[in-house]
Amino acid sequence: MDKGQKILVVGSANTDMVIRVDEFPSAGQTLMGHSFLLNPGGKGANQAVAAVRLGGQVAMIARLGNDLFGNQTIENFRKEGLNVSGVVLDNKLPSGVAQIVVEKSGENTIVVAGGANLALNTRQINKFYSLLQEAEVILLQLEIPLDTVLYVAKKGASLGKKVILNPAPASKLPNELYSNIYAITPNETETKFLTGIKITGEESAQHAANYFHDKGVKVVIITLGAAGAFLSTPDFSGTLPTLEVDAVDTTAAGDTFNGALAAGLTRGKDWQEAVTFANKAAALSVTKHGAQASVPYLNEIQE
Repeated sequence: MDKGQKILVVGSANTDMVIRVDEFPSAGQTLMGHSFLLNPGGKGANQAVAAVRLGGQVAMIARLGNDLFGNQTIENFRKEGLNVSGVVLDNKLPSGVAQIVVEKSGENTIVVAGGANLALNTRQINKFYSLLQEAEVILLQLEIPLDTVLYVAKKGASLGKKVILNPAPASKLPNELYSNIYAITPNETETKFLTGIKITGEESAQHAANYFHDKGVKVVIITLGAAGAFLSTPDFSGTLPTLEVDAVDTTAAGDTFNGALAAGLTRGKDWQEAVTFANKAAALSVTKHGAQASVPYLNEIQE
């Protein structure tokens, strides 16, 4: 792989605290759960781990608390093979955590306390600016301050990088951000939040994609869960199917998709090939429990 073909993930790292239940609790209700797990998570970290497991050369810029969770997280990054030179331990703020409740169908609800993730600022980006310069693909999400996301997108665009935004958790975005990203990867819920368009088929998906194209985004990928993903580029428009699997936990499916997409692109795949590859990776991830624990490795995917 060429030295320049690298992925930079700028984003969150959390520790996930997962409880499994038969059904979600109602307001004011206390339920007995079946099990409790402590897992590494956070959208940025999940996507970085997915990208490296699926063949990418990956660096991460993140901010952790200088605490038990933070030290465990950075050690885990090293074991996965991530470049952690841009990961900072904050002496004042705690590491981010997420409380995840998973019910028997595999669906989940998640509440996140951002902690040190919310202090990942432009000064930290400038300190590790060489990582932006070395990257080919820059992957962003919305669990860090929006000002930082916008700053990275503008810097990445000015350097000619492929900046990919996974707009999760859904948040209203300034037009300036759209004009500085190359690709956007919302799911159906995030698409409706951002565009006001409910995805009911390919016609509505293209309508929503055009909303993003009109704001300057070249590539739009709307992830559709078990139905695959809708891809709209200047050269192609259509739904790319995924594998049929029995889902047990959807926690990190979207993150696996995004990490796999970035890995595919830097391994020489075109957008259609990269989305097909990402669909397969995401499908495999929902057959296992956990966030990063469910992310497959390259040798598990038939390319």
